[in-house]
Amino acid sequence: MSENSNNITGLKQFPIHLVCVYGIVENDKDEILLLKSRERDSWMFPGGQVESGENLIDAVLRETKEESNMDITVDKLFHVSSNTCTYPGHSGYGMIPTKVMLGFICTYIKGEFIVSDEAAEFCWVHKDKVLDLLNSDDFGNKYKAYLNFNGDVRYSEYVNRPEYILKLDRLV
Repeated sequence: MSENSNNITGLKQFPIHLVCVYGIVENDKDEILLLKSRERDSWMFPGGQVESGENLIDAVLRETKEESNMDITVDKLFHVSSNTCTYPGHSGYGMIPTKVMLGFICTYIKGEFIVSDEAAEFCWVHKDKVLDLLNSDDFGNKYKAYLNFNGDVRYSEYVNRPEYILKLDRLV
């Protein structure tokens, strides 16, 4: 039987991809919101998985609110990326499937940071200093796509296991 078949019923199954979103949140001082991840002890942008039945914009709004307690507007799509590797899961999950991630430029509206289950700290960083704090090639490349955004969406494909490798990077 092929890998896309269900052994019990014999019906084919659709491929599984996680759909994730993230936001580059700007304020009126030319600063970007960074959150310190509890899990990895590194700086990140607000974001996460889109829930079943949820639209992409609502997911960015929800994830930002959950992780930072801040209200934002979602303005523009600037980046689509695919993490095309799979790897063993954690926290009771089996294999982690490939991911499709959509990056949005967002604007801060209001709210004061409150520590969350996912974010231990926050900071507003001037746009030209953000790359100094990001210690992940993944977040660094996402931020570079934001810095180079001219109205055309950038598409990137990468793997992050066993190491980060950027396989494709182009405008679409």
